[in-house]
Amino acid sequence: MVVSTDPKAESLYLYTPSHILPAIFAALVGLSFLLHAYQNYRYRFWRVTFFLCWGGAVFTAGWVMRCISSYHPDNLNLYIASSIFIYAGPPIYSAAAYNIVGRLMNYLPMHALLNPNRVLIFFVYLGAAVEAMTAAGAAKNLTAKGDKEEFKTGGALIAAGLVLQAAVECCVIGVVATVHARCSKTRMLSPNVRILCITLYGTSTLVLLRCIFRAVEAFEMFDKIGCRENCGPILSHEWYLYAFELGPMLVFTWWMNALHPGRNLPRQKTRYLSPDGRTERVGPGWIDRRSTWETFADPLDLGGMIKGTPSHEEYWLREEQWPVCKDGSFAAGTATNKRAVVGDEKELAPLSPNV
Repeated sequence: MVVSTDPKAESLYLYTPSHILPAIFAALVGLSFLLHAYQNYRYRFWRVTFFLCWGGAVFTAGWVMRCISSYHPDNLNLYIASSIFIYAGPPIYSAAAYNIVGRLMNYLPMHALLNPNRVLIFFVYLGAAVEAMTAAGAAKNLTAKGDKEEFKTGGALIAAGLVLQAAVECCVIGVVATVHARCSKTRMLSPNVRILCITLYGTSTLVLLRCIFRAVEAFEMFDKIGCRENCGPILSHEWYLYAFELGPMLVFTWWMNALHPGRNLPRQKTRYLSPDGRTERVGPGWIDRRSTWETFADPLDLGGMIKGTPSHEEYWLREEQWPVCKDGSFAAGTATNKRAVVGDEKELAPLSPNV
């Protein structure tokens, strides 16, 4: 592929793209991805934070393609592929946070706002919808080739995905804040729970910041359809992309590495924190007496609230029935998910098969 000597005439970018920056940041995102894979193996936490690895792989691929595309700015296929992968990475990262919220409520069932197992499905499917709309919209925008209607359709899909993701992040912050407040009120705000809440506040805020940037960018694009010069600050300057798209998500992924939830949450979802805020027991897990379709139709159990009788089993009120975990407590900092070293295995409490 021969790159035109006149970048203004042939380049798909409205500026001269950097060759160095995407390579540097691809390496930083890729290193974080590898560390996530290692920590998931180390803490055996794949079921909860698998999306950190998937998102890392997609986001890294996007910036690698961006680096290659910077050398071939007239190559439409490279341009489309890099843009779609960069767009798709953040919603996958967010799915990891949704999974952590669900596992946190399994750990604190007495403070759960809804069925923790439905939280995982509800938020992850919303995240998948966000990713699908964003990728489809980006593809339409980038292949519009001057077709204003096609461009507007793509922009509408991107805008809808951004609004949905922003709404989901606000819901996540609201759920975490409620659990946080309830723990504080009942003196169950142990150090590990506090760290998890702060981490989820921070990561959701970073995703919101990224959504706001992309929304402003979308409005600028609508206002400058077909523009090649003086197209507005965001479209005409590359640094905005690094500051408000890459920056928040780079902090997100490294934050999750520095405070990996595998250090602060048990991997067994039947293991829960007792009301004393320190002891951990192995219970039967969340038991909802309603049918599956009822739990989806009314995840907050509003019907039970109105009747004054919750539809789930409050098994934590019968503590004498459930064994105390003999390997310590995550709340007290004496338990770990790390793979046992030969000769240093700890005795574990009997675990329910529902893990």
